[in-house]
Amino acid sequence: MPISILAVDDSRAARDMMRLSLSSAGMAVTLASNGIEGLKALEGMNPDVILVDIHMPRLDGFGFIEAVRKIDRLRGIPILVVTSEYAPELKSRARNAGATGWISKPFDPQKLIKTIHVVTR
Repeated sequence: MPISILAVDDSRAARDMMRLSLSSAGMAVTLASNGIEGLKALEGMNPDVILVDIHMPRLDGFGFIEAVRKIDRLRGIPILVVTSEYAPELKSRARNAGATGWISKPFDPQKLIKTIHVVTR
């Protein structure tokens, strides 16, 4: 069974790159363009990993992570922040919200795939 991914990012280019990279690695990818869409997508799925950007309209990455961590069945799912931000205080805020890890954009597709394999073991 393929690894199931929910990728939440307001950038079409980032979503397309994630879909292409992860699908090519045999993963099943569902996309959402903001945190609200991401939460709606989670109503019908149980992903193995969630990828989320920080800066998005309607519901940003921090709010999305906090909302996911309040859902009992999703509490243990790894959440990787994939963002162009580098500030230590943002990394700390993401970790405090419940993020599992942090990947900087532009991301190396092979590194992203390797990280997903590590957090799904």
